[in-house]
Amino acid sequence: MTTNIILTTGVYDLIKDHLRRKKVTAEQEDILTQELRHAEQILRRDMADNIVSVGKKVTIKELNSNQESQLNFVGPDKAKPKKNRHSILMDEGLATVGYKTGDIVEWPTIDGAKKYEILNVETVA
Repeated sequence: MTTNIILTTGVYDLIKDHLRRKKVTAEQEDILTQELRHAEQILRRDMADNIVSVGKKVTIKELNSNQESQLNFVGPDKAKPKKNRHSILMDEGLATVGYKTGDIVEWPTIDGAKKYEILNVETVA
């Protein structure tokens, strides 16, 4: 995870607030704090189509189990998992936000470390 992530200011602020509220583990907090420190903040209109963010349909593969998932990431207030609209603040969202198609990201979870490969990112209409 040496790549600087790219975030919109809104997502950057959302993650900062999530950290302030202590909604992540200490290990996750360390990773996110480091990523935010070096993150590039851009306007939503300047966001490349292949970068994980809010409003994106993301196909990821959890490399430990070889399981693929397709997740539509939204803000936490619009999350409806039964309709495949997942909060960008869920584990897979926090792990991959700001990364691009082809990146592999390691993320600590309560079930142990997971390794995610971002297979595809599409903008949701």
